[in-house]
Amino acid sequence: MSNAELKPAHVFEQFAEINKIPRPSKHEEMMIEYLKKFGASHNLETKVDETGNVLIHKPATKGFENRATTILQSHMDMVCDKLVDVDFDFHKDAIQTYVDGEWLHAKGTTLGADDGIGDAIELAILASEDIEHGPIECVFTRDEETGLTGAFGMKSDFMSGKYLINLDSEDEGQIFVSCAGGINTTATFTFKREKAPANYFFMEGSLKGLNGGHSGDDINKKRANAIKIMARFLYMEQDKMDVRLAQWNSGKMHNAIPRDGKIIFAVPADKKEEVRSDWNIFAADVEDEFHVTDPTMVWDMHSTDSQNVLPKTASHNVILSLQALDNGPLTNCQDEAIAYMVETSSNVASVQSEEDKIIIVSSQRSNVMSNLRNMANAIKATFELAGANVEQNDGYPAWKMNPESKLVKITVEAYKKLFGKDPVVKGIHAGLECGLFSEKYPNLDMVSFGPTLRNVHTPDECLFIPTVQIVWDHLLEILKNIPQE
Repeated sequence: MSNAELKPAHVFEQFAEINKIPRPSKHEEMMIEYLKKFGASHNLETKVDETGNVLIHKPATKGFENRATTILQSHMDMVCDKLVDVDFDFHKDAIQTYVDGEWLHAKGTTLGADDGIGDAIELAILASEDIEHGPIECVFTRDEETGLTGAFGMKSDFMSGKYLINLDSEDEGQIFVSCAGGINTTATFTFKREKAPANYFFMEGSLKGLNGGHSGDDINKKRANAIKIMARFLYMEQDKMDVRLAQWNSGKMHNAIPRDGKIIFAVPADKKEEVRSDWNIFAADVEDEFHVTDPTMVWDMHSTDSQNVLPKTASHNVILSLQALDNGPLTNCQDEAIAYMVETSSNVASVQSEEDKIIIVSSQRSNVMSNLRNMANAIKATFELAGANVEQNDGYPAWKMNPESKLVKITVEAYKKLFGKDPVVKGIHAGLECGLFSEKYPNLDMVSFGPTLRNVHTPDECLFIPTVQIVWDHLLEILKNIPQE
């Protein structure tokens, strides 16, 4: 299968155009202009709000004028991550894709199918001339990945539809009807660097080749977290000897499980061989621990040049806090029907060193808002005990399931009619913009679905090509069955 043979062709043609457009989170200006020109070129009413969200309205086709307005919604930004040895500028370069069997990949970068494929489906709907549907509002939000900025900034009169289909889910055959809320917790350790004690030896340890993944959708898959692994090693060494931290850099995105990282530290010179031996033993133990989920770990340790280090107390507390930090799935949902699903989790996402500070970002998620606050407070308290300055964002709300939803019934019946089987109706531990929409539009009836994606937020992101046709057919069947206003 080549790129030219991808079906439905009109969707993949739109996706190819989208992937020519740089669209990092918070830098979607070129995508906004593209959408405005797209609307104008198809003589469709287009508006952009103060935040940068774009809405393109398409009138009903003949015979469907009295149907309720349906909103199709996706986000225009993408997570920008690449392999360390790939030369790529996400602010200038086009994503390069290739087909491997039935999967579409990018060459060394994130693919942008999260949520470019949702955008492409919307644009194909807007450009179509042979689809039956009532009035449609295609909504493209900005900066979903790093702050839900578009959904936060949207006014309550921007959209007017009664039903909303979010196209930002990643498992075809699954209909999502609720999502987790989330909070980001940022800890900053400040200090004045100093020279290492006399006769100290500097070492650099690095780890790469982990699978990483989405910190919500993949948090229950027991994937290794590079930061937590390095914290474990440093804590064990610190328990035996004086360890003076100099640099710690790992992770890039607040919503991704970190897949690589590097530490530079100093130890008494007479302990260096002990540290090397401990590193080798530790590496073997961790490889065995994660042999199923992360079989391609690459470890390295070598001597490096001396440099200024953190004061002893600051070094100690950074390591201590990251060892103590809760990480991974913490509780599952209590309702028996969804007891398989993670309810509450936390992920330490990045550690970045600067001259006078180390900044640590972590994210907490829960489908129960009271437990979300409790988990975020537990993380905050851990950092506060270690002497860090801690800030938390306002977070975003969970989306509660509506047991009376007409749209869920229509969506399920359409799937059964087309494919002869029941879809899975469930909640998702990841955050969706539907949570914010439910606050601003309390009467909005919503579902979320999409084609199958894997390894999102990483350079291994890929799209299962056959599921795009399934989602397309399903969506068209739903649009034909939207009730009258």
